[in-house]
Amino acid sequence: MATPRVRFAPAPTGYLHVGSARSALFNWLFARRYGGQFILRIEDTDESKKSQEFVDAIVEPLRWLGLDWDEGPFFQSERRVAHDLAIQQLVDSGQAYFCDLSAADSQRLSTEAGLRAGYHGWSRDRGVADAAGVVVRFRVPDEGSTVVDDLIRGRVKIAHDTLDDFVIRRGDGSPTFFLANAVDDHDMEITHVIRGEDLLNTTPKVKLLWEALGYGRLPQYAHLPLLVNEQRKKLAKRRDSVALSDFVSQGFLPEAMLNYLALLGWGAPDEVEIRPLGEIVELFSLEAVNKSSAFFDLVKLAHVNQVYIKALSAAEFAQTVASWLPAHYDLAVVEALAPELQQRISTLSEAASWLDWIFVDEIDDYDSKAWQRAMVKGRAAPTVLVELGEVLSGVPFDDPEHLRSAVLGVGDRLSEQIGARVMSQAPLRVALTGSGAGIPLWEAMTHLGKEKTLLRIAAAHKRLSG
Repeated sequence: MATPRVRFAPAPTGYLHVGSARSALFNWLFARRYGGQFILRIEDTDESKKSQEFVDAIVEPLRWLGLDWDEGPFFQSERRVAHDLAIQQLVDSGQAYFCDLSAADSQRLSTEAGLRAGYHGWSRDRGVADAAGVVVRFRVPDEGSTVVDDLIRGRVKIAHDTLDDFVIRRGDGSPTFFLANAVDDHDMEITHVIRGEDLLNTTPKVKLLWEALGYGRLPQYAHLPLLVNEQRKKLAKRRDSVALSDFVSQGFLPEAMLNYLALLGWGAPDEVEIRPLGEIVELFSLEAVNKSSAFFDLVKLAHVNQVYIKALSAAEFAQTVASWLPAHYDLAVVEALAPELQQRISTLSEAASWLDWIFVDEIDDYDSKAWQRAMVKGRAAPTVLVELGEVLSGVPFDDPEHLRSAVLGVGDRLSEQIGARVMSQAPLRVALTGSGAGIPLWEAMTHLGKEKTLLRIAAAHKRLSG
């Protein structure tokens, strides 16, 4: 294989879709696997989308993922001269022509002629002169078909009589997607175009332009399967989580996101799914990409993320999760409790809710179900709280095992006195945390401290007695 040159060429939409991120990754993997170049090109010919904000919405998520590019970013809007020259070449050769008809004009003419809706070459021989608002259309051959041999989807054949003469220059003078892509891919010597299946229907038009411009050998195309939701519908912003930035804010790790995106349509021959990116690069091939739609499974993504979170060292976890924690949280405490947290969270944004009780002065909101179960219905709960206060006031708070022994000892003694099982840990947890579930108490209590612990036990007893 000649050294591949692949490009990721998204249009600026204000956010990077997870489908686009998957396309970027597959281009990057292909380039790295075969020692090629990964080129970033921004398709910003739409005047309303030409702003730094729109560019940043593409570039920053790619940087977060760690997908480095070898060339670019190039901007399609800066290549207007090359696009205009190609359009003029097609007009001069008779393979394109000017058209001043509106969509309504075309529809009226189609209806009058008894033809299907669409444009049927109405301006081919009208001799329309170029002027403001006039578009340029490519003259599609009347007969025959265009064939594209796709590396994933196989042979795709489009009959020319199913294609209208499509617009290659808008009324404002800007080139359309088809023309700009053909020119830019040629000039940048792109060898492979790897993109979503939703763009497959544009490929015959690009090929027609490529051949009309005399560009020679066409790049090889590979159209990736669509990403669908659990209803097997194409992912859409109006109903699905699709912006990569949403997953960044929730606390997904870039390594986990990359690993998961790689599984959407591709799988390693040994069927091992969670593995380092370096191994994915070594194993990646377009031949292994599936044609079928890929289910973007949020549950599986969370699982993959949890695996990566668990793999962090305690120090790495504390530093990584810091951005999702309030500023007053002590990272030394977070690091000490990291092993317990890492077993319980799927995203970094969940960490604060497991820790907040340690860093507040008092508990002012108890979970009603937990309070009812442990305090109201808990056997001898008022007595348990009194004895816990007495016992813990005389226990050093520097040894989690001593704290555990002291607390459980209260339950054992009361159980023996009453002749029925008395739980001491459940009332203590609710008193300290306001909840009936959480990380183990003993290590956490050493960081909460004796003073806060005794004050919370007393506050819970007062509330229960009241």
